[in-house]
Amino acid sequence: MKKLTIAAALATATMLSSPALAADAGTVQVKLMATGVLPDGKIDKVNINAVGLPATTQTTANDNVVPTLAIDYYVSPAISVETICCFTQHHVTGAGPIAGADVAQHVLILPATVTLKYHLDAGPIKPYVGVGPSVFFYFDEKPGATAIALGASKLKMDNKFGVAVQAGFDIPVNDTGMGISLDAKKYFMKTTTHFYTAAGVEALSTDHKLDPWVISGGVYFSF
Repeated sequence: MKKLTIAAALATATMLSSPALAADAGTVQVKLMATGVLPDGKIDKVNINAVGLPATTQTTANDNVVPTLAIDYYVSPAISVETICCFTQHHVTGAGPIAGADVAQHVLILPATVTLKYHLDAGPIKPYVGVGPSVFFYFDEKPGATAIALGASKLKMDNKFGVAVQAGFDIPVNDTGMGISLDAKKYFMKTTTHFYTAAGVEALSTDHKLDPWVISGGVYFSF
């Protein structure tokens, strides 16, 4: 009996000295992450084609790595709401019949996203899943050299709503609220591009499937 009592006391002491595995309601978690943004960029539909693009024309968008800030507010130990802040810049090149063509440059994107997350308690690792709405805001987009050579002087990309799903896990590294976080998001997002001539005539309009993977890793601090 004495041995069992001592063992129980040691187990209790170990749990109390271990990093907290669940956040209390009202906890704010700030994450500083390095993020890889891996978009698709494929043409989904051609709306206006005054420039005569071949029927099998395709496009791709380049990948990018950017710093991001995420803020997570815990409604309960199992439920939190997360928003992220970052800008990512991309360019679009041609594929298929126009392989290598410089289609669009300096496409600066703000992916405004809010996700509702459910956290599991799996011992020292805290996995989670989440889902929520997103809208991509586009800034400073410009036609590329090939588009300019075909007569485009202005490019506009539509801000559109989509959805993001995510999964990841947090690993506490001490009992003061610091830890390591890994996160993966899949966005289901489209946009419509509008290429205009110097006279203001819309010469080309295409729908694009962006659907990026967004992979992040970094540290978090809980308050």
